[in-house]
Amino acid sequence: MALLEPRLNLRVAQRQILTPGLMQMVSVLALNKVELKEMIDAEMVENPVLEEIDETVPMLDQMAGREERLERGVEEAAPPPKDAFNEVDFGSYFQDYLDPGYRTQPEYEENEKPSFENFLSQPTTLSDHLAWQLGALSLDAQMEEAADFVVGNLDEDGYLSASEEELAAAFRKAPEGAPAGNGHLPDEAATLDLIHRAADLVRSLDPAGVGARDLRECLAMQIAAQQQEFGHLYGGPLGETETDAHGSFRNEAEARIEERRHAMEVAALIVEHHLPLLQKRDLKDLARAAQVKPEEAHEAVEFIRTLDPRPGRLYNREQTRLIEPDVYFVKRGAEWVVSMNEEDLPSLRLSRRYRSMLVSRETDKEVKEYVKERFRSALQLMRNIAQRKSTILRTCEVIVRRQQEFLDRGVEALRPMMIKEVAEEIGVHPSTVSRAVANKYAHTPQGVLELRFFFSEGANGPEGADTPLLVLKRKVKKFIEDEDPRHPLTDDQLAAMLQSQGIQLTRRTVAKYREDMNIPSTHQRRKRE
Repeated sequence: MALLEPRLNLRVAQRQILTPGLMQMVSVLALNKVELKEMIDAEMVENPVLEEIDETVPMLDQMAGREERLERGVEEAAPPPKDAFNEVDFGSYFQDYLDPGYRTQPEYEENEKPSFENFLSQPTTLSDHLAWQLGALSLDAQMEEAADFVVGNLDEDGYLSASEEELAAAFRKAPEGAPAGNGHLPDEAATLDLIHRAADLVRSLDPAGVGARDLRECLAMQIAAQQQEFGHLYGGPLGETETDAHGSFRNEAEARIEERRHAMEVAALIVEHHLPLLQKRDLKDLARAAQVKPEEAHEAVEFIRTLDPRPGRLYNREQTRLIEPDVYFVKRGAEWVVSMNEEDLPSLRLSRRYRSMLVSRETDKEVKEYVKERFRSALQLMRNIAQRKSTILRTCEVIVRRQQEFLDRGVEALRPMMIKEVAEEIGVHPSTVSRAVANKYAHTPQGVLELRFFFSEGANGPEGADTPLLVLKRKVKKFIEDEDPRHPLTDDQLAAMLQSQGIQLTRRTVAKYREDMNIPSTHQRRKRE
């Protein structure tokens, strides 16, 4: 029987460990200008050793020197005689004796002013818009809770992807297993009926089409809503036309109203039964399947184009992201130069007051250790910021040398360039270059561009040179834009046109580029009369 006993074992192993300073350097390098400014502001709040250099505002040591000089001047100079007139507080005099109204004493007065945060506007989301409409209805507690639950399960586009059975099962389970509906646990059939009625209620709200399960139902709901509104507006005849002096105009208006009503009916028929043909954009087949004239099918398709396939995006819009260029590509004479955009970035320095505390004998040992640690952290941050600037400058200098034709002529002169090539030229790891160009922008004569824009693979081009993928895609898109809509170009024809310009690409590669740009196929692009 083996006995348990302690033993000592020696094992040699190699591991790569990132020190806190190295981890901070990696994180600082990946920050853009806006994020770096936020980080510096946060570090200045936490580290009292760091100070911002501002020539317009005197520093603490300068203020201390001025106070000492003022004190010496006061001691040396005799105080001037005081004027009794200046000693009178006329502000309190008028406040106390000339105001006939009642007011509380200042020491007991509470002046509650609204915070400035209350004045900041917040964009309304789809959930907020639907909740506002539900709040205006008279609903019982269970229906209101079920409707809020359905609204909470809508996606960004406004679709209800979960089935009513799944919603009912989830609605019966509260966050901690407690029953839903204010403690009342209805049976499964009652819960399913409640969710069904709540989903129908949400589908009746604005915007039309919200709460749909798929595209067909979303478009059908919008058509039905417009038909109902159209019926309320133009339900009856416009009036007698025989004795009316403007009878011809009324006849024309009624004819247009009837055409619009018929277009809605055909659109509802197409959406309900022939949606795949609509996606193929084949008007002849669509008119034949719907048993209408091609002109009527065309009017119905044009009406469907006015519908919104993603009604939730009207409110769930992405916030505008603030972009500030980190570098400038400027041409001075015949040479392109790179300059860092350091506007609004705090210039850091170490506090003289805390440096004097380190050499003072009166400072406690614990205080000295704390100040030393703060100095190490501050020096490490300043070195990492300087290293970030050096890495970005060297990377951008290589970009400028390789992309001078692009800066002079535009996108058509862009050359392929890989991150690995730039890393080898400046002597760093490719991951360092990848972090240096991540989420950073350059101000160029061609616009404000992301630094990653300059890096792309290439395909075989004329005279053995390489053509960037961005330029290839632009060429394919230009060919398709200039094609005859009745006879669109096939992928084989596009590949042959590129090969005639010396760019060797296969049909499959051209099809991949076309799909990346969300360009339909040849059959879908063809317009039939």
